[in-house]
Amino acid sequence: MPGLSVDWRIGGLPLHSPNPGGDSKLRKLSWNDHTAPASVNGWIIPDESSEDEMESLNKGVLDEESKETSPAASKKSSSPMMPAFMTSAPGKVIVYGEHAVVYGKAALAAAISLRSYLLVTALSKSQRTITLRFPDIGLEHTWQIDELPWSTFSHPSKKKYYYDLVTKLDPELVEAMQPYLSIISPKASAKDKKIHQSAASAFLYLFLSLGSRSFPGCIYTLRSAIPIGAGLGSSASISVCLSSAILLQIRTLAGPHPDQPREEAELQIERINRWAFVGEMCLHGNPSGVDNTVSTGGKAVVFKRNDYNKPPTVTPLRKFPELPLLLVNTRQSRSTATEVAKVASLKKSHPGVTPLILDAIDKVTESAHELIGSSNFSEKDQRAIQTLGELMKINHGLLVSLGVSHPRLERISELVDSASMGWTKLTGAGGGGSAITLLDATKSPNTLRELESKLVSEGFEKHETTLGGDGVGVLWPAVLQNGTDEDGGVEIDQDLFLNADGREGVEDLVGVGAHRKRDAWKFWSNAGPHVNSAGKQSPISG
Repeated sequence: MPGLSVDWRIGGLPLHSPNPGGDSKLRKLSWNDHTAPASVNGWIIPDESSEDEMESLNKGVLDEESKETSPAASKKSSSPMMPAFMTSAPGKVIVYGEHAVVYGKAALAAAISLRSYLLVTALSKSQRTITLRFPDIGLEHTWQIDELPWSTFSHPSKKKYYYDLVTKLDPELVEAMQPYLSIISPKASAKDKKIHQSAASAFLYLFLSLGSRSFPGCIYTLRSAIPIGAGLGSSASISVCLSSAILLQIRTLAGPHPDQPREEAELQIERINRWAFVGEMCLHGNPSGVDNTVSTGGKAVVFKRNDYNKPPTVTPLRKFPELPLLLVNTRQSRSTATEVAKVASLKKSHPGVTPLILDAIDKVTESAHELIGSSNFSEKDQRAIQTLGELMKINHGLLVSLGVSHPRLERISELVDSASMGWTKLTGAGGGGSAITLLDATKSPNTLRELESKLVSEGFEKHETTLGGDGVGVLWPAVLQNGTDEDGGVEIDQDLFLNADGREGVEDLVGVGAHRKRDAWKFWSNAGPHVNSAGKQSPISG
């Protein structure tokens, strides 16, 4: 966009900070080029708003006058309220501890650089609709904003605010959404319709809980580079994208920016994570909360759940290294419930042996956690990385002894071992699904290419990715250089985003995956140093 001139307040985000001591004013985003697209020209952020007005905005509570805007007034301007922007969040893999975690042991999960991306485009004031597009699953639906069940969601006994902790869905709110979900994808198969309505329920619950009747019309378009249904946290990634986007739209997030204190960044991450968990409840009923926690914060977590009537204990691993990973999908369908039942049956048949295997898996997870958390740990120490890889191999062997592997998983391990390319284990429930290989960085790229060629020739789906990367990120506005000389960069619009060809096309266009580091994307997980109470920097421990 030629002639672009932007006055950013913090880190590219002209947002209101509700935190104590935060800057409560908004600055203008000015556009010097009068030939700039109408989709950009009209965005005005007031910088003289009163504190009362801003507080009302943050809480999603508007006075009756603003609620009852007349049709004539709503058509005074046909320009959108804000520029297009994007959010993105990663998938995850379980690195250590599968199945043992079901019995109260620890497991370690880490973010991967395969990500989901959400493009939010505001419509003109006269367009009172919201559209959810998810072309990867064939979903597209539009709702009239003013016809949604605002009276139910905004009732004083039901209303939730951005700072609230929601641990269960409100049955009355779920029921109020049903007429707006049942009309989705009427011509789709029963299976696809269920998937579409489930995805839409997560979006609508978040939108109606955090938004208000006066919310601007928008198009929300989701694309994902994460294989769906492969146990890689694709649904949690989508929930994080939706949560962060809507929280940004109601101006309750500040940053990320280099000078943001670690405590503030972590507060923002927690806020996003809480509402992403709500989205996960819409999708899965009773999720553990681990997938959305990893997707929001990035890096890795150790989690343990001793009592299924209580939330799991989750310990973030801020020192978890970024490591090269080969993710291989067997394309073999599997049932988590079936694999969990196998272990339960084995435990019943062999009560003296099976608990010892589960204890050994727990010890593997504990050993990896201790290594990563040690003061002298370095991702540049090849011996330390080798130890992590060997622990993965041991974990896989223990899972094989529990009977949850599959010939396709074993074939992947065999091919990797024959190439001496790294250390492989199944990830997730097993019985199919995916395998992960921690790559040996000392091996030649040609060896990796030959291995990948063999995997593809045998019908496997492979992804070169990175373990332990960034969590939720934002691109505001949706403009990237993408290797062009165009002044101001390329604006990512709906057509460009929708026409990106498959996962690789999406990654090439907007991705921040294994092989791309685009400065325009900002991440809360790496915003600013941690500052302790004495005002000195202190390391974030594992």
